[in-house]
Amino acid sequence: MGDDEYVECEDSTVPLPGSGPDTFRQPPTDTRQPWEPADRAQAAVDGATGPEPPAPPLCPNCRLPGERRPTYTGRHVLLEPIPPIPAHLVPAGHRWTIDTGAGIAWNRGLDEPPPGALCRIPHRLACPGLALDEIRPWAWLTSLREHNEAEAIRRSDEAGYPGRWPDAG
Repeated sequence: MGDDEYVECEDSTVPLPGSGPDTFRQPPTDTRQPWEPADRAQAAVDGATGPEPPAPPLCPNCRLPGERRPTYTGRHVLLEPIPPIPAHLVPAGHRWTIDTGAGIAWNRGLDEPPPGALCRIPHRLACPGLALDEIRPWAWLTSLREHNEAEAIRRSDEAGYPGRWPDAG
């Protein structure tokens, strides 16, 4: 048989049961997707913990209204209802941007904002019902201070400095 010749074979397609094509292979519509736990965890890290519809967009801590926006993780964030502000004034991890086409909010994370960038802030950052210890807007700084403290202790131990300095007075 040469390359030019074509041999027609009998159709070996076996029809699948169900009302539509591949229906038995599709999970039920209410089945959790494998990525959902990761999305929920990322939403919590990003601060996308706003009340989900159909609940009203009210803060659970102070009952003030906010602007609820969907996020790419499938959750909603409650933003402070003020115009965008310069991103360099907002702590890293609390800078939210809204895509103009879809109106979906996303967190810029710890990335440095480009010069002149504007962002929205989550209501949680300005909520009068939460203390700064609960919000931890400068979590990276707290983490850095803890790291530096451990590093200082390690170095003092290596150098043979005493754990406590003698009382000089």
